[in-house]
Amino acid sequence: MSWLDAASGYQVRLDEDGRVRCRNAKGRLLASVPGSLKDDPQVVQLRQLAEWLTRHSQECLATVDSWMVRSLPVPTSVITEVWADAAWSGALRDLVVTADDGSGPETGFLRDADPERGLGVVTLDGDTLRLKPELVSIPHPVLLEDLDELREFGAELGVEQKVQQLFRQTFARPANQPVNRRSVDDFAGGRFNELNHAVARCRTLGYPVRGGDAVYSAFEDGRTVEARFWIGSDYPESETTTESLSWTLENGTSLPLTEVGPVAWSEGMRMASSIYAGRVVDETVAA
Repeated sequence: MSWLDAASGYQVRLDEDGRVRCRNAKGRLLASVPGSLKDDPQVVQLRQLAEWLTRHSQECLATVDSWMVRSLPVPTSVITEVWADAAWSGALRDLVVTADDGSGPETGFLRDADPERGLGVVTLDGDTLRLKPELVSIPHPVLLEDLDELREFGAELGVEQKVQQLFRQTFARPANQPVNRRSVDDFAGGRFNELNHAVARCRTLGYPVRGGDAVYSAFEDGRTVEARFWIGSDYPESETTTESLSWTLENGTSLPLTEVGPVAWSEGMRMASSIYAGRVVDETVAA
């Protein structure tokens, strides 16, 4: 960004890291913006722009993450149109995508997108392909058959995913689940000194709390399934202990574990394990 004239001969601009920088009339870069420029119109507008860019980047990441978690096909035209925006391309670049432009499905790392040339994808074979499919899928990692190979090749390529996909913690549902079983107790018994602490951890991790449950909603197989992990509903200052993890439909109908899809299972277990990790650990027992 070019320098903008401010009061008293100063000039200001917004750096790539989102900081407002300032230099004096002699061109010397200052460590911080002088207090006298706090209310300068140029400084105020630049700070407002920085805040907007931060929100925009977060919204792009959240949107792409939702595409990945839902594993829903995204029109290629959408990706090629938004690619010019650094916030969008930063969220999309290096994600593993699957697309079929008529010559068979291809899976690889998304490295480029152009309205005329289509998508630039690097496959596991190391080939760089140009694809022009109507739709492209960003699979949840639990659905990727070659996940280990993709992780290894991604490390060789030096990919840096802003949206967690390749190295997202995943959980596969064990085979031969009892037909009538409806809950998992792997993360039960996690003690928190105060319910407030458990709720705060949920909020930090991005999970809403409703009626004593931490909740994660997954859209899979044309329906929304909610993973619910009990953290307690007593007084905020009272001690609490986590209990079972279960899955329900939006209307509250409990699902047998055998009917929980792979994404809903993985994300529910990921939620519960992340919350459980913040429990109070008895140092005597740990030792």
